[in-house]
Amino acid sequence: MTGGPINRRVALGGVAGLGVAAMAGRLLDRPPVAPIALHGDAVPRQGGRIRVASTSTSIGDTLDPARGALNTDYVRHFMLYSGLTELDRHLNAQPALAESLTSADQQVWHATLRKGVTFHNGKNLSAKDVVHSLLRHKDPRIGSKMADIARQFADVRATGPREVRITLTGPNADLPVILAQSHFLILDADHNDPHTANGTGPFRLAEFRPGIRTLVRRNPNFWKAGRPYLDEIELIAIPDEVSRVSALLAGDVQLINAVNPRSTRRILASPAHGVIETKSGLYTNLIARQDRFPTANPDFTAAIRHLLDRPLINRALFRNYAAIANDQPIPPGHPYFRDDLPQTGLDLDRAKWHVQRSGLSGIRLPVYASPAAEGSVDMASILQEYGARAGLDLAVNRVPADGYWSTHWMKHPLCFGNSNPRPTADMIFSLFYKSDATWNESGWQNPRFDKLLIEARGETDHQRRKQLYGEMQGLVHQHCGSVIPVFISLLDGHDRRLRGFYPVPLGGFMGYTFAEHVWWDG
Repeated sequence: MTGGPINRRVALGGVAGLGVAAMAGRLLDRPPVAPIALHGDAVPRQGGRIRVASTSTSIGDTLDPARGALNTDYVRHFMLYSGLTELDRHLNAQPALAESLTSADQQVWHATLRKGVTFHNGKNLSAKDVVHSLLRHKDPRIGSKMADIARQFADVRATGPREVRITLTGPNADLPVILAQSHFLILDADHNDPHTANGTGPFRLAEFRPGIRTLVRRNPNFWKAGRPYLDEIELIAIPDEVSRVSALLAGDVQLINAVNPRSTRRILASPAHGVIETKSGLYTNLIARQDRFPTANPDFTAAIRHLLDRPLINRALFRNYAAIANDQPIPPGHPYFRDDLPQTGLDLDRAKWHVQRSGLSGIRLPVYASPAAEGSVDMASILQEYGARAGLDLAVNRVPADGYWSTHWMKHPLCFGNSNPRPTADMIFSLFYKSDATWNESGWQNPRFDKLLIEARGETDHQRRKQLYGEMQGLVHQHCGSVIPVFISLLDGHDRRLRGFYPVPLGGFMGYTFAEHVWWDG
């Protein structure tokens, strides 16, 4: 299996990885522009330096993949480290540090590590490093963002110098895709300095200043011959989107993410710059806590669903760079997307009826929104206006982006969340909807959903799996307190001299992995 897709019989890479060709991003054609060159369109060139601006950075920036929380963290980690597997542009799992990953029952997995891989300090990669990197997610002192997923690791042990056996608590056909996530990148088991990085990734760390910048230089001993192409990358953050676009157009940076749809014409007016759209499962959701008064009232939640004008949100907030959603987190184009659920729409009469049944007419209820949750402030204003017509008195509390996730998210009966795309249905459901999930935003408890989730993990038949995930979508759509109006496209702006860039539905910046693939043609 070396060099090819993870074997579908034993790892289900094509199914677990979504096979989302239909979701794959496309180049913007408003107005028509020459596409950025893909790998097949030009010969990659060695050398060059670029500066990249992301949306956010903080003193909490980390070199530890397990603790990654921001897109700047994910980019940084993919520059410095490699995983057992990696995702292609269709989110199928491919061999990486593991030249093979096999299982007969999707519960006990066997990984054989690639020969000749060295860490940046010259140490050889071994099974010990893999065991350390996976099991540390179960240590509460680490504070892993994937601790809920890592609960599935019942046992991880070396069975040889380059052999690792991973035993799960139950079957999970998605393991090859899960292990490709940035949080599960492989660390040196003997490296204990949190202020430096020793990985097997395409770049070596030259400078790391949390909240300011990350500077990396090409790793000449990278295990992929000829990669990477760039000599140096500087990663910074420019939180203000207008300033970020201005920096791109001025030539101060060569690549940016999170372009506002309103800025696309400004960028495309420059012949030297372009924009790439990536269709994705990104969403901003209104969270009605199911364990708090008054949002636990099912009539209140039903009313809220019918007060959001989804086409208006798509058109006015995102300039149609979004897809209409239906209050469940699996996007259209996903192979497990359920398309027969009745579409919830704006219905003031129905909303008013539910408000009256709930007994909440005229009760003032705060809703917390922030620029940290993309589009939430404008969504809250729309909700407030339509809510008034249905008898709800909603007070929009706009709070700063700084500290929103720690201070307000999941802390109030009614607030907004924002979820990045995840490569599998299991991951998004396990992280945000399972009854005991740390990030169960709405405090929703549904034993039937939890049972289906466990069953779907070990199911290898595609049609049966689709049926299970379909029922789960129906339960979330009908009963959960997560109201999802649209799925938001990801927009990256770039200097046209930057080549080799293509959309990856997992996230902007080629699913955060651009550093390994792009080259400078200046």
